[in-house]
Amino acid sequence: MTSTRVPPTRATPAPSNASRTALAVSTLGFFVITLDALIVNVALATIGDQLGGGTAGQQWIVDGYTLMFASLLLFAGNLSDRIGAKRAFTFGVVLFVLASAACAFAPALWILILSRFVQGAAASLMLPPSMALIREAFPDAVQRSKAIGLWALGGAVAAAAGPALGGLLTTIDWRLVFLINVPVGAVAVALLMKVPVSPVRPATFDWLGQIAALAGVGALIFGLIEGGVLGFGAAQVLASLAVAVLALAVFLLAQARGRSPMMPLDLFQSPGLRIALSVGFSFMVGWYGMVFVISLFLQQHLGLSPLLAGLVAMLLAAPAGSLVMVSLLLIPVGVAVFGALLAGPAGFVPGLQASLLIAALLLLSTAVASVFIRRIQN
Repeated sequence: MTSTRVPPTRATPAPSNASRTALAVSTLGFFVITLDALIVNVALATIGDQLGGGTAGQQWIVDGYTLMFASLLLFAGNLSDRIGAKRAFTFGVVLFVLASAACAFAPALWILILSRFVQGAAASLMLPPSMALIREAFPDAVQRSKAIGLWALGGAVAAAAGPALGGLLTTIDWRLVFLINVPVGAVAVALLMKVPVSPVRPATFDWLGQIAALAGVGALIFGLIEGGVLGFGAAQVLASLAVAVLALAVFLLAQARGRSPMMPLDLFQSPGLRIALSVGFSFMVGWYGMVFVISLFLQQHLGLSPLLAGLVAMLLAAPAGSLVMVSLLLIPVGVAVFGALLAGPAGFVPGLQASLLIAALLLLSTAVASVFIRRIQN
């Protein structure tokens, strides 16, 4: 009688202390990056009262950060390869802390907006290296997937807690919304000292594509923000939008014919990628825009305190996915209720309006979370 010998399964080695430290610092970096995209929204009304600027100024405080963050991400990934993930991440954290301190002590609106631009650039320098540090620390595929899950959880927690934390800090002093990054950055730098030096590799850079991307996104955001103030028929607004279209055309040409494109167009041949990008773009535009509008609406029209406004806004990112029974049909219902509230604010008693608004937001967040959970399960 012959027996079949089953080869022993190789046990996966436990992560080292250095690997855990790399995961901790990467997760902390992603946490503050996401946090600073949301925490400032609840403070905008108070900042506007003290520094002025109106709605356009408030939009620039938010969009100045996201503009630089989005435009420089691919450059940051290239820089991480050139100088090493650890060095790039350290540089980004230090710059992020300095920019946060400049935001906190800004005596005028234009200084605050400029500091937010620098803060967004620093955030872009942190994100790609944070993922590279995880890849270097966890060569095993199973452990790496778990580590990336924890890394993503850090961003999810920041997204959920950002509005409420922003409301709490604004109740004390809106400048604390930015100062909170200083001790967090100090902890990150201390942890980085225990992370091994990252390898470097040569990488060519697409300068034309990067300049076109930055010019195009910047011109588009300027045109959209200033168009709401000056009107979309204003000469400077039309010129800005024309520059955005021209820059986009140059960017696409550089990616199609360049030797080292920063975003190869072949990537978009995958239908799954196109669908994922479309859904992600639509969701992020609606979600981040909703947090911005809700934070101002609750404080300036309903008279809620920053803390209460932050708690209500937090419902947009609340982990309501435990109610998986909610169907996709709840989303249009929630949108309809929310749209009715914004369309006719004068027709409601303030207390009743706030209650209905909270119910609509909870309905939306629960439905969206349920849909995402179902997609993951399938």
